[in-house]
Amino acid sequence: MTKWLRFESAGETGFGTTDGDTITVYEGDMFSNPTNTGNQIDVSDVLVLMPCVPSKMFALWNNFYALAEKLGNDAPPEPLYLLKANSSFLGQGGEIRRPVAYDGRVVYEGEIGIVIGRETKEVSEGDAASHIFGYTCINDVTAADIIGKDEAFAQWVRAKSFDGFGAFGPVIATDVNPDNLIIKLVLNGDERQNYPVSDMIFPPHKIVSLISQEMTLMPGDVICCGTSVGVGTMKLPVNEVSVEIEGIGVLENTFIN
Repeated sequence: MTKWLRFESAGETGFGTTDGDTITVYEGDMFSNPTNTGNQIDVSDVLVLMPCVPSKMFALWNNFYALAEKLGNDAPPEPLYLLKANSSFLGQGGEIRRPVAYDGRVVYEGEIGIVIGRETKEVSEGDAASHIFGYTCINDVTAADIIGKDEAFAQWVRAKSFDGFGAFGPVIATDVNPDNLIIKLVLNGDERQNYPVSDMIFPPHKIVSLISQEMTLMPGDVICCGTSVGVGTMKLPVNEVSVEIEGIGVLENTFIN
């Protein structure tokens, strides 16, 4: 397993691999034969950025059997998804703030994210694995009361696209078998979500294949695979939220009400 991240140091942006405390610096293109420079720096000496800069971020809904059963929903025949605005993207340690014109519920959603490694168009499920660069942690934040505010039009994109509502990182882990992973979300010290990736209705390879039939995926694009039981509201004036996936890492952000 290799863990990739992006960072800022002395006003310059770079990327490399990390073992937790040290970054081995690379140059070139993270997704296409990057070159090891031989230089190393301490993680504590840099600002950790989003691990990639997606051209688009997908967010799936109703993709876990346990949550579908709890809500009384049937398993969908195909992935149900939306696109989050690029201005919603946020990296490790960033602050998420309540939108000034919204006073309803803001909820956390701990998820695993697929990161695409190369241009992907109309690929089969069998070939999809070679197009997945790796996996990352996601907090797919949602202004829940906006979704059904208008009876004639469900406002999913608006509800999930406020600034900072697309938090992901801190790394992209490659050579990972997602079927063995557990997603945990901790809010203000209390574990609120703990569920297996293996409960997905559409597993990662199938998601990538099906979406690629409809639009071209580019290197660095992120697919948020949906969430499961335990979603809830962030109610305190200051909320510390972490999404942990063993084998990938811990995404930490603060939500300010």
